[in-house]
Amino acid sequence: MTWSIVIHEPESGAFAVAVTTCSFAVGASCPHLRAGVGAVSTQSFTNRYLGPAVLDGMARGLPPAAAIEGALAGDEGRHLRQVHAVDRFGRSAAFTGKNCVDWAGERIGRSQSVAGNMLAGPAVLHDTVAALAINGHLPLPERLALALEAGEAAGGDRRGRQSAGMRLVTTEDFPDLDIRVDDHPEPLKELSRLLAIWRRDRAPYLARQPRKANPSGVIDMEATEAAWKAAGLDLRFRR
Repeated sequence: MTWSIVIHEPESGAFAVAVTTCSFAVGASCPHLRAGVGAVSTQSFTNRYLGPAVLDGMARGLPPAAAIEGALAGDEGRHLRQVHAVDRFGRSAAFTGKNCVDWAGERIGRSQSVAGNMLAGPAVLHDTVAALAINGHLPLPERLALALEAGEAAGGDRRGRQSAGMRLVTTEDFPDLDIRVDDHPEPLKELSRLLAIWRRDRAPYLARQPRKANPSGVIDMEATEAAWKAAGLDLRFRR
């Protein structure tokens, strides 16, 4: 009941998942990421335990195919599941259970995988992959948004549309980007609107926050106050 993209960007070290579906709050259940390890989406009668299990396997050095196989081994509902993953070496793999609702399938490539079920047809994945390639010059989040829109234009989820989500990690134990549209008549348009706000209001300040390379982050009060003043804000820290 979903289609999604899992992707690794070697240049930045980023892992990301972008997903959309005709069900509520897909961003809360399908995407799973771990910095330095990989990205996973678990969907089609989603078993959320599979995401961490696949990431644990890849963290131990298993390739994605073996990590997915190991995670599914104890799941009696495995043939209802769809799981795909990419690791830090650019290896990708996907599993589409034999009982997934048509149209269901995957398109695996270097450092990326696109997979879906309950789709209008194979053109959904074909056009999603094509859009990723055509927009390769764009920043990763914008590429993902346009790729989902291309898949939607090709028919998308054959039941309709309701929710979408995008999550991205680079170096930290928490996402640099985590936006969700839980219930909306045009979830991909709303996702793009939120992405534009993130790009304007959040992305420029990520490097200033506490991070592994700078555990305290930027704490220069004078510089912060100067920025507030330039923005027309009458704010000062207590001293």
